[in-house]
Amino acid sequence: MKNFFLIAGPCIIEDSYICATIAERVSEICQELEIDYIFKASYKKANRTSIDSFTGIGMHEGLDILKMISAKFEVSVITDVHETYECDIAANYVDYLQIPAFLCRQTDLLMAAGRTGKGVNIKKGQFLSPEAMKYAVDKVRSTGNNNIWVTERGTTFGYDSLVVDFTSVPRMKKIGVPVVVDCTHSVQRPNQLSGITGGDPELIETICLAAVATGADGLFLEVHPNPSQAKSDAASMLQLDELYPILKKCVAIRKAL
Repeated sequence: MKNFFLIAGPCIIEDSYICATIAERVSEICQELEIDYIFKASYKKANRTSIDSFTGIGMHEGLDILKMISAKFEVSVITDVHETYECDIAANYVDYLQIPAFLCRQTDLLMAAGRTGKGVNIKKGQFLSPEAMKYAVDKVRSTGNNNIWVTERGTTFGYDSLVVDFTSVPRMKKIGVPVVVDCTHSVQRPNQLSGITGGDPELIETICLAAVATGADGLFLEVHPNPSQAKSDAASMLQLDELYPILKKCVAIRKAL
């Protein structure tokens, strides 16, 4: 069985140094473990809880860093898009466009991403069943683009927590596209009264192992050299130094399958 692929990087582009530090280390790990690697970082975060939250260093500044990372480390790169006009711009810099979970029903956005010809990763909305993702996929497919992934990232449970139903992996596979499991956003605790999303990072390894065991084609992980100092999703990112042992276990599970 082919190994899973990995989408990993910081939540948001803070500066070129942090991105390069992460890309270099994750590239080394993935080369050793024979994992295909896609570097992920958002040049903009448009869905922050508080108006005071950090949203990015600027669109073109962020995209330039992504292009640099791709060239320097010879890896593919992926980033979020939030509005239709962003798709054509971002497509000049990256290999894949990602549709955030809250926007997975936005027809115009999905079709604009599809028309770029770039790969499109659609995150499953916290409010959707696995089967409902077929309609999001169909919107991208209608543009003639069949390079599509779907990503499980947890389902809303009450007001401030998420639960991952791992039956969604085989259920979404029936749609006919690769299925990714987001192992860091899935441990978030959103809607905190502080205006800052919380999380349970000690559960990230559990989500990773379960994702591989249930047949996920890819893993999504936000990693950071110092998560507590990160400007976005500090409470749910994985410490960079903890990535290697988790992936090593995941590879062993994949081989056992």
